[in-house]
Amino acid sequence: MERKPQTLQNHTKFDPAFHFFLAPIGLAIVIVTITQAVRNPDWMRLAHVVVAIWALVAIFKIRLYSLKVQDRVIRLEERLRLERLLSEPLKSRVYELTEQQLIAIRFASDGEVPSLVEKTLKSNLDPKQIKQAIQSWRPDYWRV
Repeated sequence: MERKPQTLQNHTKFDPAFHFFLAPIGLAIVIVTITQAVRNPDWMRLAHVVVAIWALVAIFKIRLYSLKVQDRVIRLEERLRLERLLSEPLKSRVYELTEQQLIAIRFASDGEVPSLVEKTLKSNLDPKQIKQAIQSWRPDYWRV
């Protein structure tokens, strides 16, 4: 299967199982159980509300934990990449970049990384500004 080239406009990714099944169904279950508990209050329906909320929170926490681990791996990969691509004094300033800046810089090609890092450190660019400044997009198809 051929992939569509990744760009700023299409780089965000939806996880169909999470975005179109787990989260909506979980939210619907919470709404239904709350509605039932309000219409016919008793201890069992209240317990169902608690379980439904517990499940919805668990779904979101599991998703957020996987994203956080992924972000930490990207941070490590990008620091190693920047150590290889940057010369002093930029190399010694890599740790001044925030996690979100590093995550955005990963989309930049090797050739434009030094100037983009310098511009980011000088102007404290946010992730959106970094991505908009990229001329040659380096795709990341493995994002969760």
